[in-house]
Amino acid sequence: MTWTVNSCFVTLAILFLWRGEEVAEACSCSPAHPQEAFCHSDVVIRGKVVGVQEVDAGNDIYGNPIKRIKYDIKQIKMFKGPSDDVDAIYTAPTSAVCGVTLEKNGKEYLITGKLKDDGTMHITLCDFLQPWDELSETQKKSLTQRYEMGCGCKITRCTSIPCMVSSPAECLWTDWLIEKKVYGGQAKHFACIKRSDDSCAWYRGSAPPKKEFMDIEDP
Repeated sequence: MTWTVNSCFVTLAILFLWRGEEVAEACSCSPAHPQEAFCHSDVVIRGKVVGVQEVDAGNDIYGNPIKRIKYDIKQIKMFKGPSDDVDAIYTAPTSAVCGVTLEKNGKEYLITGKLKDDGTMHITLCDFLQPWDELSETQKKSLTQRYEMGCGCKITRCTSIPCMVSSPAECLWTDWLIEKKVYGGQAKHFACIKRSDDSCAWYRGSAPPKKEFMDIEDP
């Protein structure tokens, strides 16, 4: 009886350690509003893939080789980033470790990502990546000025009631609560902009918002 109980504990311990390692390697992150993705990224570009290859990226702490997928990119427009064009993007080899799959078929993407110390751009599943043709006209226009105007605001994702802001400089993102989809109307058509009194509010409009605007404006 004692041996059986001890064996069970050993088995559970091994399973726990195995599952813990698996969880540690899994990819998990919360969705970000396109404005947040813009503000928190080092680089935001419109581009398409012209080549792809697996490359070595050094070794891990155990001496095992680290692989990365390198996408050769034709940059069409840079909305945020360094002075030089981005000609390559790196990502992990599988989605289990947040790797991103991009198609090499002429499809154009909006790509957000981070810059490493060596100047290379890296992307993960936690970054905002969308086919360019799937963006709304408001999202495309907001990339040039409006999102940047709201980088001093905080967008709080609301998934259940009650849901409230903790400061005047916040906007509640309610797409999931109201529409049961991550990227609904607020993600596609609104930006959270700082007003003249330093509070923030959702804005929808065809022109850049007036500094003194007091509420949501429609086109």
